Amino acid sequence: MKRKLFDITGTDRSTFLQGLITNDVTKAKDGLLYAALLTPQGKFLSDFFLLDLGDHILLDAPEITADDLIRRLTMFKLRADVQIAPSDTQVKRGTGPLPEGALPDPRNSALGWRLYGTETGDDGTDWDALRVAHCIPETGIELIPNETYILEAGFERLNGVDFKKGCYVGQEIIARMKHKTTLKKGYVTVAINGTAPVGTPITANGKPAGTLFTQAGGQAIAYLRFDRAKGELQAGDAAITPTI
Repeated sequence: MKRKLFDITGTDRSTFLQGLITNDVTKAKDGLLYAALLTPQGKFLSDFFLLDLGDHILLDAPEITADDLIRRLTMFKLRADVQIAPSDTQVKRGTGPLPEGALPDPRNSALGWRLYGTETGDDGTDWDALRVAHCIPETGIELIPNETYILEAGFERLNGVDFKKGCYVGQEIIARMKHKTTLKKGYVTVAINGTAPVGTPITANGKPAGTLFTQAGGQAIAYLRFDRAKGELQAGDAAITPTI
């Protein structure tokens, strides 16, 4: 997926971000931080990585949500001493041994590393196969702006949310989902026999049970209603078997 990178400067940059995003900005001094910006209703808008480089914070976001993300951050800026500008830095990613200067992907060790510098691209890894095997949602496919709830998308497991950091946009909804309810829906990896387009409805005995997403190697990421995710399910001509 194409990325856009930005440099965030100004004396208020850390406190500014801390009051907006799902994770604790102070952790970005120790390595890559994965986080998201949400709507006030707790729904996903964009995910991104942050890296505190001392004199500025590097923001690495998917191209498809980056412009809206920066627009929203700029809207929140008000009188804070914060400047956001496109960065000259590039990002390259891969799996296997870490190249010098590379940083582990904080979501899951299977996702390898990200190297920030003058190069872009990757090492040819089959990223969809890795994402499916480890149930890693991707923006624009499983992570849908203004629709997805991050806890249903596994953000706690992906180290993308901090429940102790204090307030941020959408925090009240996320805290309620964490502490006062049991998740009834969410993304899981399932076995699949056959194929079907991303977005195909999944049914259980003719009743809606979820939606099919990325597929690779006889597996798929599916959004399921857990109360109906029993036995063999159907997604178009494909047979789905939950592993939960």
